Amino acid sequence: MRILVAPDSYKGSVSALAVAGAMERGILAVAPGAVVRKVPIADGGEGTVEALVAATRGTLRHAQVTGPLGEPVQAAWGVLGDGATAVIEMAAASGLPLVPRDRRDPRTTTTRGTGELVRLALDQGLRKLVVGIGGSATNDGGTGLARALGVRFLDREGRDLPEGGAALAGLDRIDLSGLDPRLRGASILVACDVDNPLCGPRGASAVYGPQKGATPAMVADLDAALAVLARVAARDTGRDVAALPGAGAAGGLGAGLLWFTPARLRPGVEIVLEATGFADLVREADLVLTGEGLTDAQTAMGKAPVGVAAVAQAHGVPVVCLSGGLGAGAGEVLAKGIGALASIVPGPMPLEACMAQGEQLIEDATARVLRLVLVGRNLRHGVAGRS
Repeated sequence: MRILVAPDSYKGSVSALAVAGAMERGILAVAPGAVVRKVPIADGGEGTVEALVAATRGTLRHAQVTGPLGEPVQAAWGVLGDGATAVIEMAAASGLPLVPRDRRDPRTTTTRGTGELVRLALDQGLRKLVVGIGGSATNDGGTGLARALGVRFLDREGRDLPEGGAALAGLDRIDLSGLDPRLRGASILVACDVDNPLCGPRGASAVYGPQKGATPAMVADLDAALAVLARVAARDTGRDVAALPGAGAAGGLGAGLLWFTPARLRPGVEIVLEATGFADLVREADLVLTGEGLTDAQTAMGKAPVGVAAVAQAHGVPVVCLSGGLGAGAGEVLAKGIGALASIVPGPMPLEACMAQGEQLIEDATARVLRLVLVGRNLRHGVAGRS
């Protein structure tokens, strides 16, 4: 039996590489003769740098940048195997795991650190960039990133606005005169894991604000502030992008990259799957195992397991998604090529315990799933033998 293991990370708990290893151990415990291929993946969020650097035999680098709370953080980024392309993930510089739960407030968090990584890549002569924008702690419309690249956001008195999404309610004018001129000769491919617009009921604030600490009142204020940014930025940049799919990704960073850089948005999982040669690998597989930390309705919007399933379905290979948890709307992914869903949690247990025991839970759950797969296989063969 040939099994292709292609999980995303279980965010904040287990890296995609470690998830793949745990799945392999679970498979071999049940089927020692199975041939297992491991392809850790990502969709633009946490693990994108690791997945692309590994797939292309590139190099990892580290830098100190401004974190989402304005405090210094160490962020990993990479150079792909071609030696000419930088890969950056905003989760490493501006991600939600960098903010303690009791300090989460998307009114004030900033994407400045992500912009500092872009500037660092430019400083090192790299003009091709892949920027993953999943897993954010921010709702600033990419204004922090833009500030790091020389843009100013001014109120009616000509004063610079404070960092964060809430302050954008007072935006009157955007000064682009200091924008880094090296961007004109750059190519920026944005790995985006969702298709949300910037504002409205499916926008950045309404859909993703609550998980970043926003109350309903904060969501309304942040959405209104992003609407102000959308109006002023369309006027001052000449680009009306707020309604485009992906503009609302990462608290509006998708829109910010479109306004202030020569960016193109593309589903992040497609970028990673192409780099890993996933289509060639799946042709040789009998089964694909994928997974993520939480599978819910957002997964169906284009997150990693659905991207994996789309390729596998095109080649007639069944897919099982094994996740840390199954949330509201998880069943929607069954219409996207995923054949079955399972959770790694064997029974009621605290979230902290699940995260601490993540690898063992993944290994055990994979073994359970594979036993069911083998039972189904035997049943199918038995029915065929009696027909």
